[in-house]
Amino acid sequence: MAQDRDGLLSPAQRHLVTRFGYGIDATLAKDVRRAGGASAWFERQLTRPGSFPDAAADEVRRWWPDLDRGPAELWQRQVQEIRGGWEVMDDYGRWLLVRRIRTRRPVLEKMTEIWEGMLHVPVSGDGHFTWRVDYGDTVRRHALGRFDQLLAATATHPAMLIFLSAATSTKRAPNENLGRELLELHTLGAGNYSEDDVKASSRILTGWHVDLWKSWAASYVEEDHWTGRVEVRGFSHANGKADGRAVTKEFLRYLAHHPDTAHHVCERLATKLVRDDPPASLVRRLAKVYLKNDTAIVPVLRALVASKEFRASSGAKLRDPSEDVVATYRALGVRVGRPEQEESGANAMLWQASGLGLSPHAWPRPDGTPVSDDVWASPARALASMGMHWSMAGGWWPAADLRYRRPSEWVPARKPIRFADLVDEVSRDLLHRPASRKLLATACLATGCRAKEKIDRDHGLYQWGFPRLLAAVLDSPDHLAC
Repeated sequence: MAQDRDGLLSPAQRHLVTRFGYGIDATLAKDVRRAGGASAWFERQLTRPGSFPDAAADEVRRWWPDLDRGPAELWQRQVQEIRGGWEVMDDYGRWLLVRRIRTRRPVLEKMTEIWEGMLHVPVSGDGHFTWRVDYGDTVRRHALGRFDQLLAATATHPAMLIFLSAATSTKRAPNENLGRELLELHTLGAGNYSEDDVKASSRILTGWHVDLWKSWAASYVEEDHWTGRVEVRGFSHANGKADGRAVTKEFLRYLAHHPDTAHHVCERLATKLVRDDPPASLVRRLAKVYLKNDTAIVPVLRALVASKEFRASSGAKLRDPSEDVVATYRALGVRVGRPEQEESGANAMLWQASGLGLSPHAWPRPDGTPVSDDVWASPARALASMGMHWSMAGGWWPAADLRYRRPSEWVPARKPIRFADLVDEVSRDLLHRPASRKLLATACLATGCRAKEKIDRDHGLYQWGFPRLLAAVLDSPDHLAC
């Protein structure tokens, strides 16, 4: 039912919760109020996410059993044509979407998504899919920890090694893919390294292996490690031992603490969480916090949220395709059930995200899912979002194994009600904010109703036209922007 007028979050609270989540629903609003406000809620999300019970989100992993199979078994099932890797990765994307709809720990989920996007291993690929779910689990464990530990856990993870051709890199033929992307995309940033740095970086990373096409086991092969002095942007090491794992560890720690990495990481966070053109002064302040706190992520997020730039950025970001899908399900209060058929909603939402431009972590290039709006701000995307909103406003598609709210759950019981007041009720329910004059005007245009027109449950709007009102609200900037 519609939110009590006194139960709405303030604009500042709504901004914080929306930017670090996937859309406000009744459960999230209740969590914020119980925590004592958005700031207290955010602090608990950062430091004690486990204090928010999340069984409803955790249980959905069982819906897709392949997500918990080991690499060798997944590969054998593909070879035997039982289930292909692309199908397993589709399940991974579906699991992420349903988890984001259900979670009470949106900050952890959002930061996991951000790091998976930056330290990118795409879900497409005929090899790294075997380790890709484990890679995502690894990122989630470190998502609110320290970046140096996150980098160490991901740079030599089997999924990353396979994706960037380092799984068979040897001292005789060092592959430069991982060595280059580690510097350009994961740490220092473009233009902050030389070709000699790439060569040395690649040599340091030799020896890390995955048994491709056989057992898919990860190992370290000492005889394949390149030895000899290496230098990369101020990092210098004799690198004289056949076992180069200690050198790798020191190298990655050095990169994580480099000022250029601090700038690169904080600029990406500010671009995603503040606005597309974050002020250089904000990025510098965040970078100082990052370095002062030994690359810890939580202090950086605290500083970002406390900044005047963040407070002034409400509505300045556009939801990307996956965020739009998740926020729409949450706003409409759609209950997602275990998929029992191919057309089930839990399966179809992946197709919805793809139809808007991109399903989770499907960006094919190493540079990862874009965090700037220009990629998504197109007429084609706008039309696709409107189509999705319309089909869901009517509960038409997807429909299998989903429960949509009936119009009787939206229209207040009192009779009659002015259309303007009904729009306000729906806006407060879907968007957790009062209806603006622009939204009312749009709703009048979409439905043909006048602002002062009386609506009851015998009215045509209730009988057959209610999807027009819901779609008008979902198509508004108040829903598409965050």
